[in-house]
Amino acid sequence: MGRPTLFLAVFLSFLASSTASKDVPLFGGQDSLLTAPDTAAELEKGAMRYVGPEIQALNNMDAVEAPPNTHSHVKRYGSGKPYWMSQIKRQGKIAYGNESYVLWRNVRDYGAKGDGVTDDTYAINNATADGNRCGLGCDSQTTTPAIVYFPPGTYMISAPLVQWYYTQFIGDANNLPVIKALPNFFGIGLFDSNVYLPYGYNWYTNQNNFWRQIRNFVLDITLVDPARSVHCIHWQVAQATSLQNLVMNMVVSGPNEKTQQQGIFMDNGSGGLLEDIIINGGEVGFFSGNQQFTCRNLTFNNCQTAIFQNWNWVFNYKSISINNCGIGLDLSQGGLVPATGSVILQDSVMTNVQYGIVTSFSRNSTPSAAGTMVLDNVDFRNTNPAIIFKNNTVLLPGNRKVDSFIQGSAYTAYESQVVIENLTCYQATADYTRMQGEVRAPPKPASLLDSEGKWRERGRPQYEGVPVEKFKSSFDFGCHGDGLQDDTTNVQNFLNSIAPDEIAYFDHGAYLIRDTIRIPNNIKIQGEIWPLIMIDGSSPVFQNELAPVPAVVVGRPGDTGTTEIVDIVFETRGPAPGAILMEWNLAGETPGSTGIWDTHWRIGGSNGTLLQADRCTKTPNIAHGANKTCWAAHTLLHLTHTASLMMSNNWGWVADHELDLPPNNQIDLYNGRGLLVESQGPVWIYGGSFEHSMLYNYNIANAKDIYLGVLQSETAYMQNNPDALSTWQTNPAYSDPTFDECYQATCYKTFGLRFFNSTYIYVYGGGLYSFFNNYDQGCLITENCQTQVISLEQSEGIYLYAMSTKAAANMVEVDGVSLVPQAQNKNGFCQTVAIFEFP
Repeated sequence: MGRPTLFLAVFLSFLASSTASKDVPLFGGQDSLLTAPDTAAELEKGAMRYVGPEIQALNNMDAVEAPPNTHSHVKRYGSGKPYWMSQIKRQGKIAYGNESYVLWRNVRDYGAKGDGVTDDTYAINNATADGNRCGLGCDSQTTTPAIVYFPPGTYMISAPLVQWYYTQFIGDANNLPVIKALPNFFGIGLFDSNVYLPYGYNWYTNQNNFWRQIRNFVLDITLVDPARSVHCIHWQVAQATSLQNLVMNMVVSGPNEKTQQQGIFMDNGSGGLLEDIIINGGEVGFFSGNQQFTCRNLTFNNCQTAIFQNWNWVFNYKSISINNCGIGLDLSQGGLVPATGSVILQDSVMTNVQYGIVTSFSRNSTPSAAGTMVLDNVDFRNTNPAIIFKNNTVLLPGNRKVDSFIQGSAYTAYESQVVIENLTCYQATADYTRMQGEVRAPPKPASLLDSEGKWRERGRPQYEGVPVEKFKSSFDFGCHGDGLQDDTTNVQNFLNSIAPDEIAYFDHGAYLIRDTIRIPNNIKIQGEIWPLIMIDGSSPVFQNELAPVPAVVVGRPGDTGTTEIVDIVFETRGPAPGAILMEWNLAGETPGSTGIWDTHWRIGGSNGTLLQADRCTKTPNIAHGANKTCWAAHTLLHLTHTASLMMSNNWGWVADHELDLPPNNQIDLYNGRGLLVESQGPVWIYGGSFEHSMLYNYNIANAKDIYLGVLQSETAYMQNNPDALSTWQTNPAYSDPTFDECYQATCYKTFGLRFFNSTYIYVYGGGLYSFFNNYDQGCLITENCQTQVISLEQSEGIYLYAMSTKAAANMVEVDGVSLVPQAQNKNGFCQTVAIFEFP
């Protein structure tokens, strides 16, 4: 998938060494490849030759001014104040691994200078690799996480900085460090998330390249010869990953000199979230290819092409600002056989762009749903045409705002009268068309919109202005965090001790919980690289699946507050069939003032969970029920009737394979339910993914006023051996599906997305995949791994855009009636509808 790129890495020394330390550099010596005088001469020679006025303007702004022509991109750097992350006491430890392992690494401690002259490549890569971590030859590992921290400075490099598995690269958010390529730089990009080897192989399987962040940097390749194809970031990742608060500076093409540089190179994967990024110059700002992604608040200045969509299944580009570019969004890859599955461009502005969007979707393009596109509130300012075919035929004139535009399969459902044995009955039906043009925008509840009429959004908080003394440590308070001792009382008392102007800082560890924890209403919780809240399945509190108990509760029904949770993982230690991992009751004091960012629910497959390959390996050749040793939780997350919150980049993963025990085999785990949303709104969910639960992954029940931007679901791989009902008794108190309409074995499978008694729900992008029937992929050939994957029951005011499914014979059913056959909506890999609406 995507463009093949062979990168003969300079890092083959990994083959000879599986360990590294500060004393034995993994990448060689600490000396610069050039002497300091030579480097200074090279820098002077290349000086600001290629730097455009936008870059100069960014550098000259004050600490609070937003860059021009961006959407709510607050300049959060340049204040010069110490960032709390650089000062906080580091005492996190690995609970289910080596306690002496070094979690925190400051690149200066490994010899990096950040002086704008010294080649810091070796020092930074040594900082990342230190400690026998998961690199070449290791598929995954949860017991060697690392925070690699960059103080302010300019770090010159001559080769890529490799991001190992389970790593966060974090720069000082108050004064962004600059990562700058020397003129002799060689490699795929300044940051490389997945090293290429000969013949197209990678360090990591791209779809399993989880658990990584890059935040708070200026990335600069302006000194590199613009004729060379170099990238700021090679971002080949999957779930639980994010890029945030980055500025990328590249050569700006002139009339006689075209650059080959690119900002983000994303060739494949199965992924997450990008937000708050400014990209200046370059041939392509974002070379984009992945299964599904949410991209929010990106700004492109003076790129030849802002976004080139090489391939995908579904992407949502939300709040995109494109200024002074040749092409805004290029969807022409593949020509009359479009390589783009589906794209949404939402709440975005193009200014002074020669060609807004280039598309190859037409009445002659095949398959019929390939190249699906949805525009929602897109303003083309001094940009004409808005949409053009690759042959220069104008499809849609520009210089105006487009409220709603659809190309692809469109379905409008309604109740029709049917006479059966002299009785008039009402039955759902739908009109279908394959279309390409403007349509009426849906009604949008005011509660979900901001003051500009856009869907409300909010980036992950980084607490830049909070002094370090306001962060209170869980370990200093007396929590154990060792994954073995009961921390229930310690954690509850710790949270209760936090004042409104303080932040509860959970040092990395595993906090064993044996009874319900109640999170106060006005509290901020920050984790140190995803500490584990471990729900103890041996506790009698969490054993009864017929009377489930929430393990972590946020607020009481009717409460309002400002609670925020950042960088936490919730797991179970052993089977906990009576546990709802989190129940959220709290509403925000103001819209979006409560939220969950980069926080995940992970079931099994990792050390400490007691739900691993040694107990729960798959057995597809034996007909079996659900082994109670491998049961998990009742529900991952429940948003109750009174809940209102912002969610961003959240993964609810019931492990389908082992992360820690080699050889990382597939496993059978039986988790009841994924995300249950009963909120009356408003709720915003950006970049969510819930996978492999038994009854459903997403259940929107008795709810209203909900926005979801790209959701992802995968049916449990072992089904139908056993099927969805083999483990969990359906419970009407939780609006469970009953599967009463089922009569085929392939019907009793995980609902990817279910609506029950709900209204005014908006889903902008979905990937709902069914890849197996009892681990056999033969059903992909006939596209019938399961009967249905999306269900609407007693619901209306439902608007689904760019919905892709895989191998569900019927994509959407309404009140038991199948209305959208997969055969009518073929795409490159999936099946896609541009819009399904039930007004």
